[in-house]
Amino acid sequence: MAWGRKKAGERREPKFGSGESLADMRLTPQDRVNVADDKPKKKPAAKAGGGARSKRKPRKGMIASVRQAVGRVVYWSAVAGIWAVLAVVGVMVWVGAHLPPIQSLEIPKRPPTITIVADDGSTMAVRGEQAGTNVALKELPPYLPKAFIAIEDRRFYQHFGVDPLGIARAAVANVLHRGVSQGGSTLTQQLAKNLFLTQDRTLTRKLQEVELALWLERKHSKAEILELYLNRVYFGSGAYGVEAAAQKYFGKSAKDVTLVEAAMLAGLVKSPSRLAPNRNPEGAEKRAQIVLAAMADAGFVTDKQAQAAIANPVYTVKPTGAGTINYVADWITEVLDDLVGQIDQSIIVETSIDPRLQSVAEAAIIDELAAKSVKYKVTQGALVAMTPDGTVRAMIGGRNYADSQFNRAVTAKRQPGSAFKPFVYLTAVEAGLTPDTIRQDAPLDLKGWKPENYTHEYFGSVTLTQALAMSLNTVAVRLGLEVGPKNVVRTAHRLGIASKLDANPSIALGTSEVTLTELVGAYSTFANGGLLVSPHVVKRIRTLQGNKVLYVRSDEPASRVVDPRAVAMMNTMMQETLRSGTAHKADLPGWVAAGKTGTSQDFRDAWFLGYTSTLVTGVWLGNDDNSPTKKATGGGLPVEVWTRFMREALKGETPQPLPGDWSGGPIVSSTPSALGGSLSGAPTGGGTIAQAGPRGETQVINAPPPPGSGRMPPPTRANVRPEADAGLDGWLMDRLFGR
Repeated sequence: MAWGRKKAGERREPKFGSGESLADMRLTPQDRVNVADDKPKKKPAAKAGGGARSKRKPRKGMIASVRQAVGRVVYWSAVAGIWAVLAVVGVMVWVGAHLPPIQSLEIPKRPPTITIVADDGSTMAVRGEQAGTNVALKELPPYLPKAFIAIEDRRFYQHFGVDPLGIARAAVANVLHRGVSQGGSTLTQQLAKNLFLTQDRTLTRKLQEVELALWLERKHSKAEILELYLNRVYFGSGAYGVEAAAQKYFGKSAKDVTLVEAAMLAGLVKSPSRLAPNRNPEGAEKRAQIVLAAMADAGFVTDKQAQAAIANPVYTVKPTGAGTINYVADWITEVLDDLVGQIDQSIIVETSIDPRLQSVAEAAIIDELAAKSVKYKVTQGALVAMTPDGTVRAMIGGRNYADSQFNRAVTAKRQPGSAFKPFVYLTAVEAGLTPDTIRQDAPLDLKGWKPENYTHEYFGSVTLTQALAMSLNTVAVRLGLEVGPKNVVRTAHRLGIASKLDANPSIALGTSEVTLTELVGAYSTFANGGLLVSPHVVKRIRTLQGNKVLYVRSDEPASRVVDPRAVAMMNTMMQETLRSGTAHKADLPGWVAAGKTGTSQDFRDAWFLGYTSTLVTGVWLGNDDNSPTKKATGGGLPVEVWTRFMREALKGETPQPLPGDWSGGPIVSSTPSALGGSLSGAPTGGGTIAQAGPRGETQVINAPPPPGSGRMPPPTRANVRPEADAGLDGWLMDRLFGR
């Protein structure tokens, strides 16, 4: 029972049979529940005969992948494009913010020019940035604008201000040539740069140029842009616009240029300084040939026309400004700031220059140097001619302006030698001496310094007139010590010498440097009767537009600086220089003239300053490097140049006497002399006068002999060599200052 119960309570598990018996219990695909995470079952390998079906399924997957990749590219390209557009807009906004104010983006004024005209109204020179008058496009020969289009911007009428094709072409050419061989700028871009921008080669400036080119194309027509370009482009030598360039290089209007000349102008834009036809005719002609070939290639001219122009170029190049009038023009531009201040508009400067006298002066200097420069080893010269009131009528600053622009008449300071002696003699005359006062021409020893005459000859007792005419150095030194070197310096400054002068004993021999212009101005005081003058050349300045007068020279009366009787005495003494002294070669028939020669140390400078009652002229000859000449003296070449000029300058004028009338006797002054004590004039009876010298020593002064006293007559030209001043100053400076 127990066993039975046990048996009965025992769990009995079902038993299954073999696998075959369970085959009917397997789940079918229909019995399974689809779950999202379930992975699809791997498909069995393709069986034979089912290849076509198995290949179609992978192709669809690849297409989907490609489509997906293309979608990604399109998407990110769109994103990049949007950012690129935003970047370009940002850059354009930034560039636009740094452009000039919009109100200034109009066609600006032309650069100011300075037109310098002569006394007769003729134009002598143009200074500043020279701009010709505007020329309408229709007034120009058709081939002129086409030449610029052919060489600078072939697609000018097709682009919108910027030419992408041109930029690409230039980039390729530059890469192939490994450098900048072509430019991609259009004519509109060049105009924008010329009108509004600087020439800086920066990315910012280039972007500004592009933006302004687009603005110009929107605001102006192609014809207007081309006309503006032709009238504003720079051609070198300060010339802006085709009219100024044609006048500058060919001496004609742009309306009259030939085909070759038009090609030259178009070729100039690439490099104005290097291809200027008046400086580099070969380079200009080669560039013109390139332009002509480009015109033929563009169909602007026929091949036959281009070949004919290349084979037989017909053009006339105006010579560069070598004329000496340019020295005057430079001097004028230097003083304009003092007269009218900063120039912000074109002006016309009316001057006192006489074109005829300027031409005569130029010929006198150039011809004499051409004939005798080798013989005397002289390479340069200068001449200044002015009326007795200081009005400059002619000025030569050098032999050739093209070779050297240094103005030797205004800027160069040289030792005047004995040409300075009139200031010593004037100081003595104002102290009471007269032309008849006697001084000793004898050896002189001043603490080891022994000034000598050029001929080493001494003539004993001579009058001041004779001493000045023969330029006796010992007498000049004695007079300088007598009146005091400081007083001599004061006299020179009073007459208009502005240069610094050293008040030492050698001042009597002209060892301090001065300019030719100030020396001529000082001599004018003798020609006008004792009035101070200031050399001047500008009469009036007015604007080009509107004729507004900016400056007019005042006619205020000049102040008197020398007593008329002292002037008369000086004129009496200096007349003798031309009659029998060192300037006896000077010859002006019918005219009373006076003057003084001068030769500096070792013949480095040769001077002559002479004057009549209507014209004062000074001549200097020497070398820029201060090298000695071959014994060129003031009584030689300078006198010859002066005589040649003065004869022509005074033609047609009525001779007049020099001012002053001295009939003998000293000047009686009502005020004490500036010398610290007056020197008396000639006593009525001959003899000597004892007087304290400038350093306290006792000096013996020879009084002039009374009429009929039987004193030995003065030396004459028969026993005196003229030009006794040459060469002594160098020896003097060596002794005094160790030079």
